[in-house]
Amino acid sequence: MTEQHGYTSQKDALARRMKRIEGQVRGIGKMIDEDKYCIDILTQVSAATAALHAVSINLLEEHIAHCVVDAASSGDDEEARKKVEEASAAISRLIKS
Repeated sequence: MTEQHGYTSQKDALARRMKRIEGQVRGIGKMIDEDKYCIDILTQVSAATAALHAVSINLLEEHIAHCVVDAASSGDDEEARKKVEEASAAISRLIKS
């Protein structure tokens, strides 16, 4: 049996978003190959970065809503503490990126 994660119910939507981001990144590579104007490339890099951040926020929300809440309601204090630490570390990484 495959392990269920918080994002499992949104897996198809997340996969579609990632495919669009892949297309954006390939387009950026093509722009570089075609010697497009720097600012136009940077605009596309910014859009791809924003799209990845949106995916990150969605995954983080699902982690908190499911993984952290489930661990907290299980009565296993150590597991709950571990899940909160994971979420805190992920938030810290997102803030730095």
